[in-house]
Amino acid sequence: MRAFFEAIQWLFVDFLFKPLDWIRALELQTWFGANLINWVFMIICAGFTYYWIKQIGLTKEADVQDTTAHSFLG
Repeated sequence: MRAFFEAIQWLFVDFLFKPLDWIRALELQTWFGANLINWVFMIICAGFTYYWIKQIGLTKEADVQDTTAHSFLG
């Protein structure tokens, strides 16, 4: 059983958290480089949010409603 939990530890510490270690080391070298990554993610999320809101508006204008999706609606 101990080997199972050590395998989980190895997976996370030595593999899945390596990108976070790289970002932490990057922040010590250049503050602007680390924050550039954050700004890129925020711009991508803002773009997806804009697209999502635009699609909701188009659906609302077309008055497309699937009342058969839920039995209590129709």
